[in-house]
Amino acid sequence: MLLRGLWLFLAAQLAALHGSSVLVQNPTYTQVQTNQRVNLSCEAKSSFSNPRIFWLRQRQAPVSHYEFLVVWDSIKGVLYGEGVEQEKLNVSREVTRSNLSLINVKPSDSGMYFCMTMGNPELTFGKGTQLSVVDVLPTTPQPTKKTTPKKRKCQNTRPVTRKGLPCVPLILGLLLAGVLILLVSLGVAIHLFRRQRRARLRFMKQFYK
Repeated sequence: MLLRGLWLFLAAQLAALHGSSVLVQNPTYTQVQTNQRVNLSCEAKSSFSNPRIFWLRQRQAPVSHYEFLVVWDSIKGVLYGEGVEQEKLNVSREVTRSNLSLINVKPSDSGMYFCMTMGNPELTFGKGTQLSVVDVLPTTPQPTKKTTPKKRKCQNTRPVTRKGLPCVPLILGLLLAGVLILLVSLGVAIHLFRRQRRARLRFMKQFYK
């Protein structure tokens, strides 16, 4: 009943949760593989020589809620929250520091872990440790090697100027000139042939008169 009443009181206070520098948590984030061991620590930087440090967990979405896990008491020893798997938690004290170990973690253990001390009447929380439990750790991509591009030799793209007429226009010009000469020669031959024929006809007419 004592633990249940403590949990109800904590749940009412968690809505106004703000991390404090009085409680220093380490690490702030950790990612491990399934079935590994996780070690968290919380040190009280206050005037209390032997404060009771509670451990809480905020589950990840979609089931996001807070639950009391464990506390080490100098008189009563280790006290666990309701429904907590005690064989998976191990808590120890070193004067003003509390160490929490989670054994054989599963992805369902992922969430935000807070340490807390109780004053009169205030509650003091640490800034939290984000735990992520995965089946396979992401691999770090190897840096890609930069390939140095080969320098290309610039080729001279300027056209080479040639002296005189190009070969193709010269040949075409010669062919056209030859055709013109043949046409002119043919025209002259036809004209002469007609003149000779007319002259022959005139001669024949005069001879047979």
